Amino acid sequence: IIIFLMLYFTFKNFLEAALVMLSVPFALIGGVYYMAILDLNFSVAIWVGFIALYGIAVETGVIMVIYLHEALDKKLIATNNNLTKQDLIDATEEGAILRLRPKIMTVAAAMLGLIPIMWATGTGSDLAKPLAVPLIGGIFTSAIHVLFVTPIIFVMIKERFRKKGTLKPSGMAKFMTH
Repeated sequence: IIIFLMLYFTFKNFLEAALVMLSVPFALIGGVYYMAILDLNFSVAIWVGFIALYGIAVETGVIMVIYLHEALDKKLIATNNNLTKQDLIDATEEGAILRLRPKIMTVAAAMLGLIPIMWATGTGSDLAKPLAVPLIGGIFTSAIHVLFVTPIIFVMIKERFRKKGTLKPSGMAKFMTH
């Protein structure tokens, strides 16, 4: 609830805060599936892994929405707030594409860092392996959600505001000049 409220104060919109929070269940699903594949039971280490996964999922969701807002703000400024639905889609696509490479690099770096933990046999490996399981499964499904589902829902939210005539620049890209 506290994280949701912080997101609301950041985006000043319940729908966008919920959009970011929607990445959490997708990440949790990946973690649970990977646990089931490896036939593991819940333990304290796995719960700690899920807590870390929760933070990563929220962080990547926030970053994606900020990229989408930045691209939308640029398009709004370029069109003098006279945005068509196609302009909205184009801006969202541009923002999502800008986030594609950093997100894939983040996922790759996390996977490359966590997969060796799964093969570890030394001291502490009995604690590290279960901690890595939800992270590996969840980061993968979270990446799919953030890259493909989040931009679609973002367009749906912003289209609603555009139709009402209340779509304005978010202010997340204040560095741009008019």
